[in-house]
Amino acid sequence: MKTSKRFEAAIEKLYIAFHNNTLNPECCKQCAVGNILNNTESWKYLSDDHGSTKLNYIGNFHQNLGRRFNGYTPLELLTIESIFLKACGYKLPLHHKNGRPDNLKDKEVLFKGLSAVISHLCRIEGITNIMCYSKLLEYKNDKPKYQLA
Repeated sequence: MKTSKRFEAAIEKLYIAFHNNTLNPECCKQCAVGNILNNTESWKYLSDDHGSTKLNYIGNFHQNLGRRFNGYTPLELLTIESIFLKACGYKLPLHHKNGRPDNLKDKEVLFKGLSAVISHLCRIEGITNIMCYSKLLEYKNDKPKYQLA
């Protein structure tokens, strides 16, 4: 199956973050989109609320110009993050008063989030869901069971 460079890069970055324990849903640099964008937080200025899929003025400006960040449009990035947070158990938008998972570092919580993100990335690429790659996210004793080829 042929996939795009943006897809391969996103999967690799998320895989590394998951296994290096540097995936943090509440940090704009270490969440799903933060990792896809090389641990930068500039994407957070595309919306007024973390977890929202509503573009603000800046987000709409970039979307309308056709700008892409590591291959993804602003709306695609916000959707990826929203899917990740929901699958991790957050009530959106992210706010201290809204529901959240009890343990942010729980691998099961993060695995659910990544599984949802990977499924979504497949949808926007127009390819079959590759969650057979879920083996790459399997772990034992907090270490990856399998390595990337």
